[in-house]
Amino acid sequence: MPSPHIRTPLPGPNARALIARDRPVTTPSYPRDYPFVMARGRGAEVWDVDGNRYLDFMSGIGVCSTGHAHPQVVQAIKDAADDFLHISSDYWHERMTRVAEKINALDPMREPVQVLMCQSGTESVEGALKLARYVTGRPRFIGFLGGFHGRTMGSLAFTSSKYTQQAGFFPTMPGVTHVPYPNPYRPLLAGADQGQAVLDYIENVLFQTNLPAAEVAAILVEPIQGEGGYLVPPDSFLPGLRALCDRHGILLIFDEVQCGVGRSGRMFASQHWGVSPDIMTLAKGLASGLPMGLVIARRALMEKWKRGAHGNTFGGNPLCCAAALATLDLVEREYADNAAKVGDYFLERLRGLGQRFECIGEVRGKGLMIGVELVTERSSRTPARALCEALLTRAFHNGLLLLSCGVSTVRFIPPLMIDRSHVDEAMALIELSLREALEQS
Repeated sequence: MPSPHIRTPLPGPNARALIARDRPVTTPSYPRDYPFVMARGRGAEVWDVDGNRYLDFMSGIGVCSTGHAHPQVVQAIKDAADDFLHISSDYWHERMTRVAEKINALDPMREPVQVLMCQSGTESVEGALKLARYVTGRPRFIGFLGGFHGRTMGSLAFTSSKYTQQAGFFPTMPGVTHVPYPNPYRPLLAGADQGQAVLDYIENVLFQTNLPAAEVAAILVEPIQGEGGYLVPPDSFLPGLRALCDRHGILLIFDEVQCGVGRSGRMFASQHWGVSPDIMTLAKGLASGLPMGLVIARRALMEKWKRGAHGNTFGGNPLCCAAALATLDLVEREYADNAAKVGDYFLERLRGLGQRFECIGEVRGKGLMIGVELVTERSSRTPARALCEALLTRAFHNGLLLLSCGVSTVRFIPPLMIDRSHVDEAMALIELSLREALEQS
C-alpha cells in the first residue's frame, strides 16, 4: 500500500496546473526528476500544493541541513531582517564578522583561517581556484573523474559526474587534468588499495609523462565524492594526497559543499581522516536553505590577496549570515552527532535490505550521506540505471522524496535532525517502492 498521506493521484490537479503555468516561462535546463510542487515544510516533512505529505530524504540536495523551517533558524532570519536586508561586502557588519570568527573556532585547518563569503557552491569553488592561481603563480590543476563542483565556467572545467553538464560548453577553463577517484567497488586502476593506486598514477605516470608537477597550482577533491556516487575513499587516500601536495608545493582544496557541515557525522568530512586542506569550500547546508557559500583558506594564503583581487555584491548578506550562525550552532551542539548515530542505524537497516534483494550491490556512506548502488546482477556489478530511475519515481508516488547519483546509486541525504522513526518510515517506503520498481522492470 502507498503512503496514507498521498491523497490524490500524482501529480495532483494543483501541481499539474502550476507545472503547466511554469513550462512556457522557466528554462527547461533544470534537471527535475519528478513532478513535486512544494507548498510548505517542517522538519523532515513536506507538503505539496494538493495537500499530500512526503518524507523528505533529499532535503533540497542536502541544503536543508537542520530540517525545513527550523524555529531557531527562522527566528534568526527574522531578527536580521528587522535590522537591515543588505549591505555589500565592501563594508562591514557584525554578523558577517561573527561567521568568520565561528569558522575559526571550528578550526577546519588546525590553524588560523580567513573567509570569503559568497552565495553558492560553484561560486565558492571559483573563488578557491582564483586564490590558488593567485598565490602560487601556477596555471594548472588536477580534478577527479566523477566530481561535481558546479556549473560556472571555472568550476565546470572540473565537473565530470555527467557529460551532459559539459556538452555544448567547450572550451571551459583550460589547464585541468582529471584522474580517477578511488572507487573500491568499481576499481579503474590495478591494485587492492585504490587510494594508493590513484596516488601512484598521479606521481609515477601523470607527473612523469604529461603534467609538470611544478606547474600545478592545486588539486581539487571532494573528501567524500557526491554526485559521482557517494564514494567514501580508502583511508590511505586523503593523507596520501596531502603528502603528495606537500612534496610538490601544490595546494590542496577540499570541496565540502555537499559533505561538510555535519553531513558525514563530523562538522567537516575531512576530519574523519585527520587531514587539513589549504583551502576549503562550503555551501549547501551551511545556512539551512538560504544561499550562502564560503571560501576558507589558511590565513597565510588569503592574506596574499590584494584589495579588489576578488569580491562580490551579495557576499555576507545579513540574513544568510544569521541563518548560517544558527545552523552552525545547531550542527555543532547536536546535529553532527545525531547524523553519526542515526546514520549508523540507517546504514544497518539498508544493509539488511541488501541481504534480501540481489539488486542492491553495495551500501556505503558516512553519517547521513548514504548511497545504495543498484545492479542488474550482484556478481557482475552491472549498473541498473532503469531500476534506479523507477525506484525514485515509485518512491515519489509513495510519499518519499529521493535523488540519485553516480550511474545507478540512490542517495539518501535527509535533514540532519531525523530520528530512528523517520528511518523506519523511510525503510518501509523504500522496500515498497523497490518491489514495485522491480515488478515494472
